[in-house]
Amino acid sequence: MIKAMHSFIPFLASVFALQLCTTTAYAAQEQQQPATSVSMIEVKKQTIDITETLPARISSPRQAEVRPQVNGIVMKRLFKEGAFVEQGDQLFQIDPATYEASLAMAKAEVKSAEATVKSLKSKVQRYKQLVKTRNVSVQEYDDVVLELDQAVAQVAVAQTQVDIAELNLGYTKVYAPISGQIGRSLITEGALVTASQTQPLALITQLDPVNVDMQKSGFQLYEFRRQLQNNDVAVDIHYGEDYTETYPLQGKLAFFDVNIDQTTGSVALRAEVENPDSVLLPGMYVQAEVHTGKKDVFLVPQRASTRSPDG
Repeated sequence: MIKAMHSFIPFLASVFALQLCTTTAYAAQEQQQPATSVSMIEVKKQTIDITETLPARISSPRQAEVRPQVNGIVMKRLFKEGAFVEQGDQLFQIDPATYEASLAMAKAEVKSAEATVKSLKSKVQRYKQLVKTRNVSVQEYDDVVLELDQAVAQVAVAQTQVDIAELNLGYTKVYAPISGQIGRSLITEGALVTASQTQPLALITQLDPVNVDMQKSGFQLYEFRRQLQNNDVAVDIHYGEDYTETYPLQGKLAFFDVNIDQTTGSVALRAEVENPDSVLLPGMYVQAEVHTGKKDVFLVPQRASTRSPDG
């Protein structure tokens, strides 16, 4: 037994020595590792813009079809296709010959009616004296007075025909009803046009300013209107491929419909934006970034946040 104990003591001493060496090695390794640095970020309250991006489409606030108001042959086209025209610019000339003749005839009718009036006035004066001497009857005198009244009325009718003839003659000159960009001519010189035709002669579109038409879900209408209340709402326009281009001029919300579309469940909004260089064209699809207001928030940098497996 004593012999066995003498053989176990050296083994136990070896184990203690090995454990002491391992503990010392771990302690040295821990002393070599630097402490983990931790940075601190002060979170401050900031005011940010609240925006909402909506699909939109450009439209013109004014568009007019140029139409003939009289029949005739188009003699001249007086504008350059695609050019800007001012309201009142002459665009076409229709052959005026027939209308000049009608005006001359109407003026002649006025002169004839006025001559009749002059003659009847003299006759009335003569009959007035003859009635006193009983050389004509009262009935004859009354008949002449009636003829004079009818002749005066005929002068008025003839003058109305002059006015109509002058109006029709004026219609042979076709003017621009509004200012804007005029498209291609839909008729050629030498073509016969009529006042009742369905095809316009040309189309004029106002391009400055333009409308930005948007649709907003009716489910979010209350909150959206609350955000817009008492705010002058600015609208940024993004266009081009993938809407990467930002239009340099900012628009303003000009219209908010009070009715929700029963088919789509959406409400119509409209902004107005200046378009001096005609960058935005009617029919163009854009994105409208509506600035609905401002809000005070605490912003945390992205590097200071982590995402767990649960999101």
